[in-house]
Amino acid sequence: MSKVTSYGEINLPIRVGIVGTGFAAKVRAQCIATESRTQLVAVAGRNPERTREFAQSFDILPLDDWQTLVAMPDIDLVLVATINGNHGAIVKAAIESGKHTIVEYPLAIDFSEATEIVKLAAAKKVLLHVEHIELLGGLHQTMKEWLDRLGEVYYARYSTIVCQRPIPEKWTFNRTEFGFPLIAALSRLHRFTDLFGAIESINCQNQYWGGVGDYYKTCLCTAQLRFKNTSAIGEVVYGKGEGLWQNSRKFEVHGVNGALIFDGDEGVFVRDGTSTPLDLGARKGLFAKDLELVLNHLIDGEPNYVTPIASLATLRVADAARLSAETRRTVIVDSLRSP
Repeated sequence: MSKVTSYGEINLPIRVGIVGTGFAAKVRAQCIATESRTQLVAVAGRNPERTREFAQSFDILPLDDWQTLVAMPDIDLVLVATINGNHGAIVKAAIESGKHTIVEYPLAIDFSEATEIVKLAAAKKVLLHVEHIELLGGLHQTMKEWLDRLGEVYYARYSTIVCQRPIPEKWTFNRTEFGFPLIAALSRLHRFTDLFGAIESINCQNQYWGGVGDYYKTCLCTAQLRFKNTSAIGEVVYGKGEGLWQNSRKFEVHGVNGALIFDGDEGVFVRDGTSTPLDLGARKGLFAKDLELVLNHLIDGEPNYVTPIASLATLRVADAARLSAETRRTVIVDSLRSP
């Protein structure tokens, strides 16, 4: 079966190769295996033994390197779910090979490289999708549904603290492979840009503690945001590691008419001394929903829930945060090269 779309002729099932063997890759593979419009073909990983185990689980071809996978003529779409530091090179190579590409955020840990990749995908007329499942979850959807009830928003704060000990010597605690915290954890900023629009300026502080070389045991990154189209003040806190002693995931928005407070998987609307519980729904199934929407876009031409340009615009904010932390100055986001 084939279909002609804005991306050209699409043959079904779409043959997919995955780069990565970690948690996200496994969940993605399960979604692809149960989706009638896709067929899982091959996987490439950094560890040969884990790659073979992954391949056996899904009865697909194991490959020792991603370069071979992106060049395979019988693969239509490449899904990138590996260490952040390799995203840019893999996605660029896949697009240059004419493959449709899905990548877990961030598109690249270097903003300039990400900008060039978005341009390349447009020139090649292939799909480029940067996953942002935070937009599909119950917390974010409930926030959007109730936001107008707050009236003018004064303050919004999103904090995620993860206590972890002992720290594993893995890429998520490596400065080079994980990337700057707010680039690697791009969803924290993307919630703000989706809810409140463009960010005008950012002031950021970032600190690492412990570890050897590029590895660290604790990181804490905080940022204050000012928006272009609202006088609200935004704040992001992201931290993880041995030096933090209690897990916390909290998102709060305060306005003239009330507040929305989300603490973990619970949410309330606060007004005039009363709290109204909110139903946030289930957190599971978001990767499957992401794949469904992307395929609807690729095959049937339906609008996607997020565009590469939107993700790139948020990455520009994250890069401004990195620059602010390095220079210890407030950075005007428009001073960076626009997407």
